Order: sequence, then structure tokens, then C-alpha cells
Amino acid sequence: MLTMLKNLSKKLQAKQRRAFTLIEMAIVLFIISLLILIIVPNLSASRKNATKTHSEALTQVVQTQVDLYQNDNGDKDVTFDELQTDNYLTSKQIAKAKDEGIEIHNNVAAKK
Repeated sequence: MLTMLKNLSKKLQAKQRRAFTLIEMAIVLFIISLLILIIVPNLSASRKNATKTHSEALTQVVQTQVDLYQNDNGDKDVTFDELQTDNYLTSKQIAKAKDEGIEIHNNVAAKK
């Protein structure tokens, strides 16, 4: 019986040694929180940069289509309706351009 108790005691001590201490867990959580504090602002900045780049690219697409329309039809004022009617832009492109605040004034596509 004494041997069984010693064996049981050794097993319990072995199990207790393998676990993390409270300080080790606190350090791990602290490191994870620091990483989150570093990563989250970078994600936000990346999203803003991507949105800005997308808006600039869409403005350039609209301007290119205005120029193509003028080359094919003469130098008259161009509207989104004319670009859609003559298949220079799709309705989805026009809707997105209007959502982004892109307008055509004096044959120049620009954001409001």
C-alpha cells in the first residue's frame, strides 16, 4: 500500500510540473495583446490605402472612357448616360462611380 501511495504521489507531482504557471500565462497573454496592438492599426491603414487606390483607379477608368468617347464622337460634352448608351461603361461601373462621388464636368472625370 505504501508503494502505491508513493507511485500515486510521483504521478501527481509529474503532472503538476508540466503545467504552465500563472506568471507564464500572464506573459503569453501580454505578448499576444502587444501583437494585436501592433497589427490592428496597420490593417486599418491598409484598408484606407486600398480604398483610396480603388477610387483613383475608377476615376482614371472613367476619364479614359470619356477620352475614347470623344475620339469616336467628336469633342462634345459627355455624360454618364451617353457612356452607358454607347457601351463605354456598364451600369455597374456607373453606379460605383456615382457611389464614389465621381462626376464628369467639362469632359474631365474627378471626385467631388
